[in-house]
Amino acid sequence: MKELVFVTNNKHKLSEIRQILGDYCKIMSLEEIGFSEEIEETAPDLAGNALLKARHIHNRFGCNCFADDTGLEVDALDGAPGVFSARYAGENATYADNVKKLLEALAGNHNRTARFRTVIALILDNREYLFEGRVEGEILTEPCGLTGFGYDPVFRPLESKKSFAEMSAEEKNVISHRGRATAKLQTFLSLTVKEAK
Repeated sequence: MKELVFVTNNKHKLSEIRQILGDYCKIMSLEEIGFSEEIEETAPDLAGNALLKARHIHNRFGCNCFADDTGLEVDALDGAPGVFSARYAGENATYADNVKKLLEALAGNHNRTARFRTVIALILDNREYLFEGRVEGEILTEPCGLTGFGYDPVFRPLESKKSFAEMSAEEKNVISHRGRATAKLQTFLSLTVKEAK
């Protein structure tokens, strides 16, 4: 079974990716390869941050790996918080802090359209690849649901009447930005395995 290191310290993301890829790939965490440092995300866009993180681990350990960066883009806020989604309310902000700031920024605004975008950067056999997933939706006026993480309680995708936080992991993974990007990654990996045979 192919092994890939997922470059993240976010246990929620790690769990989601493992659920999506299932038994197809063995996903190693940073903890499992003995890496506990923070990798600064200094690129101006999602693809740049994903590549920055993947390259850091590949250069350090020489392993096949992938990293992602995700942003919530709100039309009424000119695409913010975007690349700053995880630290929208500050460097040490909690999920609740970010959601609170977002709802305050949109208070009284009737344009709630938004999208989640995830870019995955894969380094496989010393070559780099990018995969993007996106989901269109809207920002709710108040949090709904108890599952998920991040902005999930206030994001409702167009394909559903539920917020991401009201969905099971299986429901969310079918239509989520990360699920769609990971599905492209999985398809690519399956093709590389076939070609290698």
